[in-house]
Amino acid sequence: MAARNFSVVLLDGGLATELECKGFAIQDDPLWSARLLSSAPHVIKDVHKSYLASGADIIITSSYQASVPGFMKYLSVGRAEAESLVVRTAELARQAVEDHLAEQAARDPREIELYGIGCCSLPLVAGSIGPYGACLHDGSEYTGSYVDTVTKEELKEWHRQRLVLLYKTGLKLFACETIPVQMEAEAIVEVMSEFPDVVCWISFSCKDGLHLCHGETFIDAVSSVVQFRQVVAVGVNCTAPQHVESLLKSVRSCTAGRPLVAYPNSGEEWIDSRWHSRGVSSSSFLKYLRCWIDAGARYIGGCCRIGPKDIVDLRQAVDDIRLADHDQSGV
Repeated sequence: MAARNFSVVLLDGGLATELECKGFAIQDDPLWSARLLSSAPHVIKDVHKSYLASGADIIITSSYQASVPGFMKYLSVGRAEAESLVVRTAELARQAVEDHLAEQAARDPREIELYGIGCCSLPLVAGSIGPYGACLHDGSEYTGSYVDTVTKEELKEWHRQRLVLLYKTGLKLFACETIPVQMEAEAIVEVMSEFPDVVCWISFSCKDGLHLCHGETFIDAVSSVVQFRQVVAVGVNCTAPQHVESLLKSVRSCTAGRPLVAYPNSGEEWIDSRWHSRGVSSSSFLKYLRCWIDAGARYIGGCCRIGPKDIVDLRQAVDDIRLADHDQSGV
């Protein structure tokens, strides 16, 4: 069978969602899914493998809520051990890819040309860079309210610490995700510029079809980061799927040709320190797919409450669209 070329790159789904499905009570844990890096790392690797088996082209490390200060505080470990747990997030994802490739050895490698990266063999690993608010465990990652009490320089220093550790593992692709506030995105890309051989995508969390969770317009936030060469894609994640199309369409003219990113949640809202579901069914989620692609999305996946079964459905739908477009073009 010939190697497949994808116009759309499929991302994985929610990590914590799957851990909860496996019986781990992490919702009220200040370390959230990062707790299992110490207590059950093999389970994190198994979740990565389940997304690869479901058809994901890129899996994202479990470093979203992993931080040296958080591990030191909540696991009562020293700095060296805390740093090793951050490093472990990259190791587990790489091991999952290696295991998956070994199990799929009889199949041809998958190749794709990615904007700003070049020709790549799939699957890839992207290092998760979550927002500062995630380490606070107070829900502010969904509002961005923490920027009222921290400076950009403080945000840069906090993100730099984790990025350095992940960079030393050899990761060169980063998913800067669920960013609710423009200033933090600017801080992250300024830190990224200190590592000229890495690239990233920036995906914001948005509260409606025009604004970030903190209130800035999506177009202003995107415009502030696309000036950086290392930003190879921009978009949204952990955002209700019904808002995605209008958000993507609002920025198509200002991305300088970069592909867009869309990996929404299932539609729940963060109210009174809890997720309240107004989610859509898997079949309804898929109905949005063609619109996202038409709006410019080329990195597509899922976030909270989107699991491996949903990624299987997305994989099939993406492949069906690719084949239909191929037949229509006659190429």
